[in-house]
Amino acid sequence: VSCRVDWSAVTLLNLHVAIRPSLPQPPTITHQSPKDFIIDPRENIVIHCEAKGKPHPSFSWTRNGTHFDVEKDPKVLMKPSSGTLVIDINGEKAEAYEGVYQCTARNEHGTALSNNIVIRQSRSPLWSKERNEPILVQVGVSLVLQCRPPAGLPPPIIFWMDNNFQRLTQDTRVSQALNGDLYFSNVLVDDTRNDYICYARFPHTQTIQQKQPITVKVLDSNPAEERRPSFMAPLGQSSTQMVLRGGVLELECIAEGLPTPDISWRKESGDLPSGRTSFHNFQKTLKIVDVTEADAGDYRCTAKNSLGAGHHIIKVNVKAAPYWISAPRNLILAPKETGILTCRVGGDPKPTITWSVNGVAIENSPKDVNRKVEDDTVILNDVQTGSSAVYQCNASNEFGYLLANAFVNVLAEPPRILTPPNNVYQVITNRPALLDCASFGSPIPSITWFKDSQTSILSGDPYVIHGNGTLEIHVAQLLNSGKYTCIASNNLGTKENHVYLEVKEPTRILAQPEYKVVQRNRNAVFECKVKHDPTLIPIMTWLKDSGELPDDESLTIRDVTEEDEGTYTCVMNTTLDQDSASAMLTVVGGDTLHHSISNRLKQPDPPTDLELTDQRERSVQLTWTPGDENNSPTEKFLIQYEDLLHQPGVWHNLTKVDGTKTTAHLDLSPYVYYSFRVLALNRVGYSQPSKASRQYRTNPAAPDENPTDVQGVGTEHDNLIISWKELTGLQSNGPGLQYRVNWRQKGVEEEWSSETVANTSKYVLSGTPTFVPYEIKVQAVNDYGSGPEPVPVEGFSGEDLPMSAPESIQVLVQNVTLAEVHWEPVPSSTVRGRLQGYKVRYWRERGLHQGAGAEGRQEEAQALSFSGNRTQGRLPGLQPYSLYTLNIRVVNGKGEGPPSANHNFETPEGVPGPPSFLRVKDPNIDSLTLEWGPPQENNGRLTGYTLRYQLGRTEMTLPANETTVTLGNLKYSTRYKFYFNANTIKGPGPAITQEAVTVMDEGELYVDTRMAAGDLTGLLQVSRLGRYSRWGLDTSKENCGFHGFHLDGLVGRCRNDLTTIPGILPLGFNANEAAMPNKQVDLATQGWFIGLMCAIALLILVLLIVCFIKRNKGGKYPVKEKEDAHQDPEIQPMKEDDGTFGEYSDTEDHKPLKGSRTPSNGTVKRDDSDDSLVDYGEGGDGQFNEDGSFIGQYSGKKEKDTHEGNESSEAPSPVNAMNSFV
Repeated sequence: VSCRVDWSAVTLLNLHVAIRPSLPQPPTITHQSPKDFIIDPRENIVIHCEAKGKPHPSFSWTRNGTHFDVEKDPKVLMKPSSGTLVIDINGEKAEAYEGVYQCTARNEHGTALSNNIVIRQSRSPLWSKERNEPILVQVGVSLVLQCRPPAGLPPPIIFWMDNNFQRLTQDTRVSQALNGDLYFSNVLVDDTRNDYICYARFPHTQTIQQKQPITVKVLDSNPAEERRPSFMAPLGQSSTQMVLRGGVLELECIAEGLPTPDISWRKESGDLPSGRTSFHNFQKTLKIVDVTEADAGDYRCTAKNSLGAGHHIIKVNVKAAPYWISAPRNLILAPKETGILTCRVGGDPKPTITWSVNGVAIENSPKDVNRKVEDDTVILNDVQTGSSAVYQCNASNEFGYLLANAFVNVLAEPPRILTPPNNVYQVITNRPALLDCASFGSPIPSITWFKDSQTSILSGDPYVIHGNGTLEIHVAQLLNSGKYTCIASNNLGTKENHVYLEVKEPTRILAQPEYKVVQRNRNAVFECKVKHDPTLIPIMTWLKDSGELPDDESLTIRDVTEEDEGTYTCVMNTTLDQDSASAMLTVVGGDTLHHSISNRLKQPDPPTDLELTDQRERSVQLTWTPGDENNSPTEKFLIQYEDLLHQPGVWHNLTKVDGTKTTAHLDLSPYVYYSFRVLALNRVGYSQPSKASRQYRTNPAAPDENPTDVQGVGTEHDNLIISWKELTGLQSNGPGLQYRVNWRQKGVEEEWSSETVANTSKYVLSGTPTFVPYEIKVQAVNDYGSGPEPVPVEGFSGEDLPMSAPESIQVLVQNVTLAEVHWEPVPSSTVRGRLQGYKVRYWRERGLHQGAGAEGRQEEAQALSFSGNRTQGRLPGLQPYSLYTLNIRVVNGKGEGPPSANHNFETPEGVPGPPSFLRVKDPNIDSLTLEWGPPQENNGRLTGYTLRYQLGRTEMTLPANETTVTLGNLKYSTRYKFYFNANTIKGPGPAITQEAVTVMDEGELYVDTRMAAGDLTGLLQVSRLGRYSRWGLDTSKENCGFHGFHLDGLVGRCRNDLTTIPGILPLGFNANEAAMPNKQVDLATQGWFIGLMCAIALLILVLLIVCFIKRNKGGKYPVKEKEDAHQDPEIQPMKEDDGTFGEYSDTEDHKPLKGSRTPSNGTVKRDDSDDSLVDYGEGGDGQFNEDGSFIGQYSGKKEKDTHEGNESSEAPSPVNAMNSFV
């Protein structure tokens, strides 16, 4: 009968499943809710229970120790293929489901149990009603303001604020204690206020309650005297405090006194633990995390001021809830085998251990004569097929309990080999070779190896068969190449596999590059001849001072300069090994004088006559005779050595001595076959090496040093890989170099475990608990003894994914784009690794304006990581007035844990985005229509739109449900710019703009002057809707061939009256009858027009000056009397918006002129026009200058009839006079 103890059953089971998924397996709990589960009464209750097994297990629950019939409660749902319960508390009270729950997962091979999960509803009771009387206190005395919040679940977070929700300033004099009370070491007059308010924040319900404000009045009528410190909390000279192992110890000392005392801490029996100690609340609180038994003892806090000191001793007792030393592990046993389950736990007081089988107490289960229970151990002898079961170990004391499931799976499986067949392993000569033979079976297969056609089993030197079946050849030689057969066998069968080993020749540099001394601007060539195994592909690389150069067997450096000086190394790489060699390049000067000197300078001749004297165990003296210096003094001697035992043919630098010396004292290492040579160095370079000295062998000895860079890192959740840097042959000090690997779990009183290995730089420790600290030592050992005692280093077994997610998530929205999320840190025991931080994923569900039922496009989730043991973080870049969802995961070195329950929050309203578009439709002479689209980002509830135009002087407010508006009473042919924005209750958003021009149908009229009797010389006037336009005419010069005029800018569909001044040609017409439409051009934007206006303005200024001079000299203008008689205040210069000349208009814009109707025959009667040239002249004779142009007597307009309602009292002025010249 074979016995198996602490076997790596999980790994083997995984191999089984990988090969044959149908293999039976008892249930294993894979995920469950925490033991103490505080629920939010506003959310559904989810109690997790997941398990695996073959066949897949079924699930059931107990509540408060009795069966919980899930199917009878319509509010309770069990997820398919899972034991997870979802309890819908909608319309129910969460208290109805409080209790102790336990999940059972069973299949035909056993039953596994979850922890007892205590479900409690979070509570935030109201503050009891009270009336606080004002507190009167004298200056300098101490004071305590009590908070005494209601007991909540979990306990609330306490803070003090004023009426303005500002935190009260705290310092060494005023501070908040751990219980929430506010302590004053001494009060000042400034402490008088009526708004000392204690707030309690209940994290689960996200509610904050406040105590009634406390009024404090500080009187200075009888101030207190200065005094030495005394303690306010805790009271007396000593006190006692208990803390649990692994928890957080918080010790508090608050003292009163005047002046304000300072607090300091020390431990009576030793130093405060480094790395785990911190001080808070102005040194009044001492905090120690991850408490161990060593933290028990007396802690002294000292309060000191200028008048003296006070002391208080806090006696700390460390107790321990049960914790694992070695949890029971799953066993896979073959029939007739023996297995042992061990449940080793620690705790104070010592835990009580009980065993169960398939959820039934072992004393109440069916008797099994092959089973024996001895306290923390269960021994299973001669197991039988069909006796698979799940065993539960429960360890408990007054501070808690541990529950572990471990299955015993009885299988009978023939061997299987997992290593792929016909694998080819390649190694370099004299290197170790490892041939794998991974297998599984039940019973565990035995592994044997054969080579080629030999029938003998490979064992003993140079072969080693490891426990996992791997065959190791310590020093592979060419003769070890060939075919190897691995055979795995148990009592159910045999399986074999073939692999191949190829031992390759090493890569060697036969001719290494030589030291070069080259003159400036010459070429330097380095050669590197290499030998390698012909079946391997070599790659040559050249390096200069570690920088890479082109690849080739030779390296040529052309036109060298001083920048080319340095060390050049050729490196030959293959897929299995590499070799390298280096040489130095020195560049000497290139001018004529230096050139002639350098011709006489050469590198030194090599030293000769090497001799070894004063030979000792660890040292020897080397002497030599220098060679010729060749006109350059020797600066240094370089001593090199060759180790003929470990690295024949390779020379290493040993030491350098001054060029004036011819001896050197050499420190040696044991177990080395030394040969020495010497090189001389002058300004030109190194000499050739001297001939090698005779061989000098040092005796073997125990190692002088241990491996360096010792580390312990886990790659899986149940292993620890101990690695180190191997010693070189020179450091081994003797034959048989091995490494003794020692380890033990840190903080656990157990002996060192040890394993000795050779020709490797790592050792894999399997079956470790997840992420626990280990003390590790690696010691060098050879045939002559051990190295020095190594210093332990700390390593950690492998990490596993975190088990739990953060709870008590609270989101505080700072503004429309920023929120601050808070959470409670997860217990360190659930991190199961090195905490790297927390990852918050959040995404926008929809805009709040869309409504709860809207199907908004869910945006891609964003993720922010917050490193370290943070409990809060900020979420930037949020969109206003939106519903967001977030969850939080714990991150360790293995990865991310499960997400927390999704948490929703809303952002407040903000200003909206710009409207999506603004279009102009149906432009007309005096109206147009604007059409717009709502903003793509409402960012709140739209309250309307704002439209501004006419340079911001006109503003309209439009309702939010409108998308068009028609604007009337606009000026024709005018460019408008519109500014349009949306509004919410937070204000206006950014505006968009649009420009538009009201329509003007323009026409052109050709007037044939030959239809008039005589020359048409004078002024042509058009009356349009009561507005007048004038053109100066001159047809007296026949040589121009000019018989007509084109009149532009006439408005279609309007009545136009045309007369000539002095009235020779009266005409009446409609512009759209004789005019062709012509697109309006905005002259105000034309460069030529701007230049013309500037010239006209300059001309007007000159004429004004002339007029004033004439007037001052007493000159009389023939038009002066006409101006006095016919004043017309509405004569204006040419307008920029329509390009007409001297337009006459009523003072009321667009008011029709009475008496300007056109007869039906199309002619204009004399009396129909009140503004002809006859009224302005004397007998019709107009004044012209020498070229026949009109001088412009018409400086004013005659008085209108009273029925036209357009009188003016404006006096004539030079400006009005000059307007007629335009």
